[in-house]
Amino acid sequence: MTSGRAPARPAGVRSHNLALLLWSVVQEPSSRADLASRTGLTKAAVSGMVDDLVERQLLDEDPPAVTGRGRPSRLLRLHPNAPTAVGLELNVDYVAAVRTTLDGHELAAHRAEIDSRALPWRELTRHLVAAWRAVVRPSGAPVLGSGIAVPGVVDHAGVVLRATNVPALTGANVAAAVATGLRVSRRSLVVDNEANLAALAERHAPMAERDFVYVSGEVGVGAGLVIGGALFRGAGGMAGELGHVSIESKGRPCGCGGQGCVEQYAGQDALLRAAGVTSVDALVAGLRDGRRRYVRAVAEAGSALGVGLAGLLNVIDVPTVVLGGLYAQVFEHLAPAVRDELDRRVLAADVRRPTVRAAHTGPEAAVRGAAAVVVQRALADGTTLFS
Repeated sequence: MTSGRAPARPAGVRSHNLALLLWSVVQEPSSRADLASRTGLTKAAVSGMVDDLVERQLLDEDPPAVTGRGRPSRLLRLHPNAPTAVGLELNVDYVAAVRTTLDGHELAAHRAEIDSRALPWRELTRHLVAAWRAVVRPSGAPVLGSGIAVPGVVDHAGVVLRATNVPALTGANVAAAVATGLRVSRRSLVVDNEANLAALAERHAPMAERDFVYVSGEVGVGAGLVIGGALFRGAGGMAGELGHVSIESKGRPCGCGGQGCVEQYAGQDALLRAAGVTSVDALVAGLRDGRRRYVRAVAEAGSALGVGLAGLLNVIDVPTVVLGGLYAQVFEHLAPAVRDELDRRVLAADVRRPTVRAAHTGPEAAVRGAAAVVVQRALADGTTLFS
């Protein structure tokens, strides 16, 4: 296993190399010799910087363990007092929070049901601040930073450009408002689209591919695009708005101002309405009982989703579709219709049939991705931890 990053050589970049070593241990507990081999840094340089990381209480070193001839091997792990990361998610019908270690182990979680569509921005901010406090207060561990997942288009400055399903979010500088509420630095917060962050969490799940589209099935339908192992956001951060791809030029009107959008046929509200139920739990229970109306509603949503996805795959040519959120819960009944449309419409299907699978990550994918992006950003060059 390699870190995928090269050591920095110019003078004055010790912080970068400290972050490189820490990132390597975050991915997998390692000995000093392993770190030198994996990073390309000299053993002497690694030894000195590891001592620094141990002194800062970022790493902890196991007692010697004899593994055979030669010197005993001592694995380096995250220190129990190392900073933690917080993920927040504001969605249409809930707000969630999670606090994790740098390597992704959950320390605390919180979820509250709310109706975001009916609340003003000030109230939404209050819910985000309360969720953050709910997972941070149980522990005195330092917080490295916080990520915030929102159901909308977010620019590179963290401003929500459009949130069709949560009108109060449109135009909001989410990070600035939450930072004020928490009395923390704006720089410690990062905001992104919920599908992007769910895709990031999926990318780091075991056995994840390097190229896939993650489809977030909620009230809105979003897509996170992972290409070459990296999240693709587009020039302005707006890539992946699958829910607002039109599949019927004169179809149902959409809150975005368009017509015939995927969301109007395959989004959570449309699916529940077609099945004649008011909750996802009721839908799942009905599918389990084999109720025909429920099965038909999910299959029709799968066909609509498949049409939209086929156009996307014909443009970006990734081999795998990952269905998350609600779609993972109804995968057994949804996936066949999605596959049928992809087989019919994707040009590459004759030589490489697209893989359609359920997400490895659960319903907490976006909020966990929000915590993970904080760690990735902090360890990208080390300035947050080591400047």
